[in-house]
Amino acid sequence: MNKENKMREIRVEKLTLNFGAGKEAELLEKGVKLLKIVSGRDPVKTITQKRIPEWGVRPGLPLGCKLTLRGKDAVELLLRLLKARTNKVKESSFGAGNFSFGIPEYIDIPGVKYAPELGIIGFEAAVTLARPGYRIVSRKVKPKKLPKSHRITVDETMKFAVEKLGVQIGEPQ
Repeated sequence: MNKENKMREIRVEKLTLNFGAGKEAELLEKGVKLLKIVSGRDPVKTITQKRIPEWGVRPGLPLGCKLTLRGKDAVELLLRLLKARTNKVKESSFGAGNFSFGIPEYIDIPGVKYAPELGIIGFEAAVTLARPGYRIVSRKVKPKKLPKSHRITVDETMKFAVEKLGVQIGEPQ
């Protein structure tokens, strides 16, 4: 009658797709189209907050786009993205409760066809993991710190990715 504690279960909280274009407006529009093709949803452009004269960056300038998916949509797309990487992720890509990887060519993703107007470009995917009860950190009323015993370690992140997502740790081909 040894039951697993439900509050210790790890789940995919969100999947964030990022595309950085720099100052090139044409490349940014390609990135927006790419993320829409891959996910079926409209991404949001990321706007700079700081002024960096050496790079020619000023506040209000769009430099990239991003898209956040949660729930079943996130898990389904994540599994497709991992197939594009032959289910391999580098060990250095894992953190405490998250991991990320790049997709060098979007045509490797199952179900995504080549779009001549885009060419061959890629993007980054970041996966955030959580346990039930993580909301206490971000809630508006009486936010609290997360106890150390409830945090997700790097080893737990790797174990979840290997067991639940079928990830292999190592260099992708």
